[in-house]
Parts: sequence; C-alpha cells; structure tokens
Amino acid sequence: MISAAVFLIFPLCLAVAAFFDLFTMTIPNRVSLILVAAFLVVAPFLGLGYQVIGMHLLGGLIVLSVCFCLFALNVMGGGDAKLLSAAAVWFGLTSSLLIFLIDVAYVGGALTLLILAVRWRATTILALGLPVPNSILMAKKIPYGIAIAIGGFMAYPNSPLMIAVLERLN
Repeated sequence: MISAAVFLIFPLCLAVAAFFDLFTMTIPNRVSLILVAAFLVVAPFLGLGYQVIGMHLLGGLIVLSVCFCLFALNVMGGGDAKLLSAAAVWFGLTSSLLIFLIDVAYVGGALTLLILAVRWRATTILALGLPVPNSILMAKKIPYGIAIAIGGFMAYPNSPLMIAVLERLN
C-alpha cells in the first residue's frame, strides 16, 4: 500500500499541476499541500527517521526561500514556487534535489523557447485552427508547472523515497 502511494502520489500531483498550468495558468494550492502531507504520511512508513524527514523538509524550505525571492522579484509565479518547493520535499537535502532542480531548469528553458516560438507564430496557428490552448498563445507568462512536472518525472526514479521503496521490494 505504501509502495503504491509512493509510485502514484508524486507523479499524479505533478501531472495535475501541469495540466492546470497549461490550461488555466494557475496551479491549485491543494496540489502542493497534498505533496507535502503525503510525504509526511509516507516517509515514516518507509523507515525514514525524524532527522532524515527533517532534512527533506529543510530541502523544501531552502527551495521555498529562493522561490519566495524570485516571486518577490516577479520572476516566478506563486503557484510555481509552491509546487517546486513541495516537490523538493520529496527529494530532500540530497544530490537528487540538485538533479531535480537542474532537470527543471533545462526543461524550463526548452519549454520557454518553444512557447516563445509558438507565440511568434500565433497568427498563423490561429488561422490554421490548430488546437493550441489560448494560455500558450496569448498569455504573457510561461506555465512553468509543466517544466516542474517533467523535471520531476525525470528525477523521481533516483529520489530517496523511490529508492527506499525499491529496496523494500527487493
């Protein structure tokens, strides 16, 4: 049961966040809350001690601090900041957190270039009637929740929780 939760909750929450961000340019707060709450429920059942859980929470807090500064500078959206911080809790203060953040940065850069290219050709896309969400064509911001989700999918197999589950299964 716990293994199934680890396999499903993190990816499902990221997928829901990416979907909402793509179509509404918002990420529901409940997605970030579910990520943090689920970690707090699952971690003890996987044998993570209080110190390890604390290091996971510290990793999320550090990411939240940096994201708060980026939000204050109007560089990052609030939903993106909360989602990235909540996802960081699942990676903890480990090398896998750095890998996750690098994956998000690379995917975010590629996504930004792709969206800018699409917006540059918005009139052609609209004239052809291609099914591209208006949030991609008309909005002034980038739905970075998509990059967070893809980066999370890429890094998650090497996360401490996934490794703990795989060790339990062997």
